Amino acid sequence: MAQTMFERYGGFANVSKVVMAFYDRALDSDTVGAFFEDTDLKALIDHQTQFIAQVMGGPEVYTNEVLQGVHARLGITDAAFDEMTSILGETLQDFEFDRSDIDQIIGDLRSRRQYIVTA
Repeated sequence: MAQTMFERYGGFANVSKVVMAFYDRALDSDTVGAFFEDTDLKALIDHQTQFIAQVMGGPEVYTNEVLQGVHARLGITDAAFDEMTSILGETLQDFEFDRSDIDQIIGDLRSRRQYIVTA
């Protein structure tokens, strides 16, 4: 049986490290940093780790409807969404993910744009 991308990259332990590094970068971004000023980052990192793990073939946690509900009040723009996917792509490169896997992850996220972008 073939391993999922989630399993190949070390499961939750490694995905969590990727997500922490991702948010370190996102917080420094002029485009998206302000979205996280009054956010419980520990909880956000936990949720995002679960979501990215799901995108990588790990356990399913979030439906598109849940994503839409969570992001509805945030006023996320296309520019902010694009910045976040760009930052994630750079972070995945730093963690030496294969280019095809990065493309698959970013492609999955982009396919969910309509559930995340609200402004």
